Amino acid sequence: MKFHNPYMEGADPFLLLHDDTYYLYATNAQDGFRVFVSRNLNDWEDCGYCLRKDDVIGNSGFWAPEVTVRNGKFYMVYVAEEHLAVAVSESPLGPFVQQEKRWLSEEKAIDGHFFTDDDGTVWLYYVRLRNGNEIYVTKMNDALSAMDEANETFLLRAEEEWECKDCRVAEGPFVLKHKGKYYLSYSANHTRSPHYAVGYAVADSPCGPFEKCKRNPILCMSERVNGVGHHSFAPSLDGKSLICAYHCHYSKTKFRPRLVCFDEARFAKNPDGGVDLLVIDGPTAEA
Repeated sequence: MKFHNPYMEGADPFLLLHDDTYYLYATNAQDGFRVFVSRNLNDWEDCGYCLRKDDVIGNSGFWAPEVTVRNGKFYMVYVAEEHLAVAVSESPLGPFVQQEKRWLSEEKAIDGHFFTDDDGTVWLYYVRLRNGNEIYVTKMNDALSAMDEANETFLLRAEEEWECKDCRVAEGPFVLKHKGKYYLSYSANHTRSPHYAVGYAVADSPCGPFEKCKRNPILCMSERVNGVGHHSFAPSLDGKSLICAYHCHYSKTKFRPRLVCFDEARFAKNPDGGVDLLVIDGPTAEA
């Protein structure tokens, strides 16, 4: 599929495929989140606000929304004021609201990501603002209203050369399960950096230990695009590949506003043996 990147203003994009329709949520408003809808990934309709700050906890800093579907309802984990919260809706278009306005954790945390395993357990991956940004995981309760904060597990931090060109940051976690293995992809470096990029690590368990891929990063700056990262994955409509949504800088010289892009992704056989590789065919950009 050919993509005409970039598509719209926004950062930290999350792509949801539901009933053959794509829903795109992103950091894209001062007082909540707007949702965009498409049936082909190239033509997008702005459907307005799906979450407004008056309906939830938080007054500013609305970042990184992600949505999962459970028991016919839609659950959004989002960031406001550098804290995590969950809001619920009957529709992917919203409105997402909180009956009880509260944080998931009183300690600062950002970039929440829901992963539902084959046994129905929902894991929450997130970033603690400790020693830079570090990635953690814990279980959610069945109602997705509370996290098992007492039993959170540290997963990884920025330590490798490609990860530390601008600050010690590991953020934007996203998990895929493939052939029984857990692929934890993440972004490293400060989002303002042209070297902001995506890598991944693999484990036998959703709570690790994770081993970083020696081929990282798998999505990084090109001659035409800077600052690519904070991504998500969704199935293609035909189910034959994955679609990776990510943001990039506005231009080679300007950081903001960040822009939303899409490219295809897939698992590929590892020529060196071992587990399959996660590959993103990007970044691509229109002339």
